[in-house]
Amino acid sequence: SAMARLSGLLLCGALLGFACLDPGVAVEVKVPAEPLSTPVGKTAELTCSYSTSVGDSFALEWSFVPPGKPLSASHPILYFTNGHLYPTGSQAKRASLFQNPPTGGVATLKLTDVHPSDTGTYLCQVNNPPDFYTNGLGLINLTVLVPPSSPLCSKSGQTSVGGSAALKCSSSQGAPRPVYNWVRLGSSPTPSLGSMVQDEVSGQLILTNLSLTYSGTYRCVATNQMGSASCELTLSVTDPSKGRVAGALIGVLLGVLLLSVAAFCLIRFQKDRRKRPKETYGGSDIREDAIAPGISEQTSVRPDSSKGLLQRTPSSSSVTTTKSKLPMVV
Repeated sequence: SAMARLSGLLLCGALLGFACLDPGVAVEVKVPAEPLSTPVGKTAELTCSYSTSVGDSFALEWSFVPPGKPLSASHPILYFTNGHLYPTGSQAKRASLFQNPPTGGVATLKLTDVHPSDTGTYLCQVNNPPDFYTNGLGLINLTVLVPPSSPLCSKSGQTSVGGSAALKCSSSQGAPRPVYNWVRLGSSPTPSLGSMVQDEVSGQLILTNLSLTYSGTYRCVATNQMGSASCELTLSVTDPSKGRVAGALIGVLLGVLLLSVAAFCLIRFQKDRRKRPKETYGGSDIREDAIAPGISEQTSVRPDSSKGLLQRTPSSSSVTTTKSKLPMVV
């Protein structure tokens, strides 16, 4: 009983000369030593047990610390005090106690529909003044398992013969962190091991001393214990020397085409010129149908009584002579 326990403590103090502690009333919290892993969307059970004498001052609090933050940055999930449970925080709707009220030594927390953001450290803390003599705090590390998201494939570098290229692959989500593996698709031979370096952590594949045989489709597979996802890209290795030959050939063909067009136009021009009539007159040539200056042609129409028709007869030509009135210079 409480009176017998108190009498024992007084007797211990009288014999030894200092206060004695009753181990039966010390607070002790126990949690699993191993980290906890739960798939996304499932329910996580964070086991916590304690031993103490439950009284009117008993209080239980669960809190959460995000990854990389100190314990002082924790925020509460729920707490139990004065015989009532008070959920709080962003996880309140998904958090509950396995045993409510938690007065039987069991303080296990249930968290339903876990999200990737639930990954972190959880604190189970029991207070029962004046029992402060031993550890009243337990820490549980929770990891929410997430399959890899579809990775993004990309490439960089000089993808020509003799150059080097880097193929990159990365998933934005995945817990634990996925590992990456590159494979070449199709029946073409895989590049020699000496000319490629693969980093499974960063997801990068480096190809050196490229040749035309390196062209093809490459697939990156991201994998963790929850599943896998993949992406593909096509690598095309070019030969600059073949490009120069093709450019020269195109230039020659264009030159031949231009010459052919010019020759065609010239031949057609010559044919058109030969078909035109020659109607040119020299400066000293006199045309028979030309009218002399100063002579006007007058026509008169008179009836021809014998034929009943109008007959056009030329009128007498008149010549008008105009004397020059230019002054004479002696």
